[in-house]
Amino acid sequence: MQEISNTQFFKVQKEPELKVADIISSVYLALTEKGYDPVNQIVGYVMSGDPTYITSHKGARSLIMKAERDEILEELLRSYIDTNFRK
Repeated sequence: MQEISNTQFFKVQKEPELKVADIISSVYLALTEKGYDPVNQIVGYVMSGDPTYITSHKGARSLIMKAERDEILEELLRSYIDTNFRK
């Protein structure tokens, strides 16, 4: 039996930090696999904040909620600008 007056120490491992681009990629694949139009669904989520726009297939709904909506929009816009204007 352990001494109750001693302080207990716990080590909690932090989850690895996910990049927003990786989250978008995973969500895109899950939506595509389920037959949804990923652009419409992601836009619906970003505009409304309603997670039901995102399928729960492969944990996509939980995953997308780990990123702030403004971070998602920023990543999408950055990618668009890099692809179309920075050559």
